[in-house]
Amino acid sequence: MTKRKSPKGSDFRNSKTGAAITVRVIPRASKNEIVDILQDGTIKIRLSSPPVDGRANHALIEFLADLLDVSRSRIEIVAGTKSRNKLVTILDMDAITVEKQILSKFHGD
Repeated sequence: MTKRKSPKGSDFRNSKTGAAITVRVIPRASKNEIVDILQDGTIKIRLSSPPVDGRANHALIEFLADLLDVSRSRIEIVAGTKSRNKLVTILDMDAITVEKQILSKFHGD
């Protein structure tokens, strides 16, 4: 897995099957949005869904699929399904493309 640090501090990685990102989910928010990119490279995302019966995970997959303009089947939570901190892979997409898409939608300081 190769790593790439972006100017904003996010940490995008290429794996054998695609790009990997770390995400911290804040459930039960007023809207779905990228809130911040933390110092350790984690992308902080607010989701309106509650963390019940996998609904926040499903909302995260839908949000990232829309954000990256890919089908939901190409987004996979590979670690952290029962945690706010998750490792997510985007199948058949390289880290540079994922980075550009996410940073173009993030309006942080």
